[in-house]
Amino acid sequence: MTAAALETATKELNQQIGLTTDGSQYLTFQLGDELYGVDILRVQEIKGYTTVTKIPNTPPHIKGVLNLRGTIVPIVELRTKFGMPTIDYTMFTVIVVVVVRDRIMGLVVDSVSDVLNIDTKDVQPPPQFGAKVDVSVLTGIGKSGDKLVALLNIDRLLTESEMQDASAIASA
Repeated sequence: MTAAALETATKELNQQIGLTTDGSQYLTFQLGDELYGVDILRVQEIKGYTTVTKIPNTPPHIKGVLNLRGTIVPIVELRTKFGMPTIDYTMFTVIVVVVVRDRIMGLVVDSVSDVLNIDTKDVQPPPQFGAKVDVSVLTGIGKSGDKLVALLNIDRLLTESEMQDASAIASA
């Protein structure tokens, strides 16, 4: 077997068993009709939605806090953060627990879809809409089959002051 044939066979085998060598894995989730993804290495767990403890005087997108095995975790509703209309939570609504700038945080999403391997060559930079639209929360737009996935930069999801507010809420 030639070196090129061996490399091709190894790449195909890795894709079949879920390994990726020239791309990344993303946990994808739905918000309305849109598909979003976060780097799987940033996800700690996926938890069914449970009632959170509301904290007074917080921004509308911070739903409150949750006690997760002794750790107080701020919960952010992404629909509200992204300016989407709120909906009633369903049995598919989940909290994706992620690590954002060395802090644990929960993101409320409509439903979790899948873990996708997206090759680096299938990720395009976010489109530029001018100064009125902030696309800094996106690392890019990924293509997986016939689906487009908005890939989130969760470190930029909240501003520095929102991160400080979330930390203050969690330690209160």
